[in-house]
Amino acid sequence: MLQVVTNVRALGLDVGARRIGVAVGDLEHGIAMPHSVVERAGLSRDADTVAVLVRHEGAKTVVVGLPLELDGRRGHRARRVARFVEALVERSGGAFEVTSWDERFSTHAAHRALRAVGTRRTRRKATVDALAAQHILQGWLDAQNNARP
Repeated sequence: MLQVVTNVRALGLDVGARRIGVAVGDLEHGIAMPHSVVERAGLSRDADTVAVLVRHEGAKTVVVGLPLELDGRRGHRARRVARFVEALVERSGGAFEVTSWDERFSTHAAHRALRAVGTRRTRRKATVDALAAQHILQGWLDAQNNARP
């Protein structure tokens, strides 16, 4: 008998210059939740930190937001994130999949959501990266669930 596995845990990442926002979710429930923010400490250490987090959370997929330019080209920010993705793939050892997802406007959407609920500017700074990661992961989860029969 064929068993369909839908409870695949996933992590979403919003990789910025200073911080990496993290979100968690799974395909069964199709809902992403903000998780945490990791302060950047260099490419190798960042990839190591995220790989440990992925294993701790039991994730099988990591969705990394790719900051494309408005016209869809890969600018300097997207190339920097691509280097992070390469480092993370090396750390995965095949234990988890790493994929990228168009994240244009994810940070803007996170700021807008925080402003809408009256969050002060200083508090927004502390949470916006995890909310941007949630936005990225939610987009990916929605696409996966819409593709299923």
